[in-house]
Amino acid sequence: MSATYRATWPILPSRNGGVLWSVFLLLRAYTAGSSLIATSDEGRDMNAISDMRRNAGERERLRIRGGSFTGPTSGLAPGNVQANLVILPKALAGDFLRFAVANPKPCPILAVSEPGDPHFPTLGVELDIRTDIPRYRVWRNGELIAEPTDVRDVWRDDLVSFAIGCSFSFEEALVEDGIEVRHISCGSNVPMYRTNIPCVSAGVFNGPLVVSMRPLKPADAIRAVQITSRFPSVHGAPVHLGLPGSIGIADIAKPDYGDAVPIAADEIPVFWACGVTPQAVIAQVKPEFCITHAPGSMLITDLRNTSLSVL
Repeated sequence: MSATYRATWPILPSRNGGVLWSVFLLLRAYTAGSSLIATSDEGRDMNAISDMRRNAGERERLRIRGGSFTGPTSGLAPGNVQANLVILPKALAGDFLRFAVANPKPCPILAVSEPGDPHFPTLGVELDIRTDIPRYRVWRNGELIAEPTDVRDVWRDDLVSFAIGCSFSFEEALVEDGIEVRHISCGSNVPMYRTNIPCVSAGVFNGPLVVSMRPLKPADAIRAVQITSRFPSVHGAPVHLGLPGSIGIADIAKPDYGDAVPIAADEIPVFWACGVTPQAVIAQVKPEFCITHAPGSMLITDLRNTSLSVL
């Protein structure tokens, strides 16, 4: 099932490295959504429950901002969309946007910021890109130099932020269907691996696909394909099942990112495209400056997972 990914959207040309603002507007319109006003007691109760769920994202962000939580975010604020983060200088943002459009499985874009603006208005009330992720990664010339819990001291006015869909968002649907998600059961981070599958190049950006892995019984794997296909904005269906060596994974017990999890004799490894892919690309491209999330430490938004389902 593995392959080099080709975009179904046209790859738009960048101009002088500038950001494709028209695409930004479309993305924002897509995520803005709409609201309904309740006119009955039942409706008001339902709205109150909905508000409580949306507020779960804000509560977790405030907890993270205050420094009381610094671990993996899988399982936090159930039902809320989580996002990977890539922050680049404006001079590189146009090329990265083209790279993301060309590789929608690992890099499904949820939102893009204005240069220097540390907010995603469509993703969360009072959300601050600089403080609301449990752990960041700061890169210089492709080298990881720090993993802080706050990036305000390195923030720049030319930085453009990209929120990219995360597979943690579809895990709720798997659990609701009775499918065990092993890293949640183990209380660990999801295992992630660099593969030998090349992404589609765009501008200066090129590199290998990274995948996340969840071990499943074959019948559950079939059901997981059906369930996750409904969520293309958070990586969608798996890209590969079984035979890790055929996609360049030499030892399934030694992930490149995250934590190893046990795989039972009657289970197969199931692999999804992963939003850590940009980090493998950054290590290869070596931009002069970049910030990303630490693998497993996501941005929790106020969007609901159900808003991203296509069925």
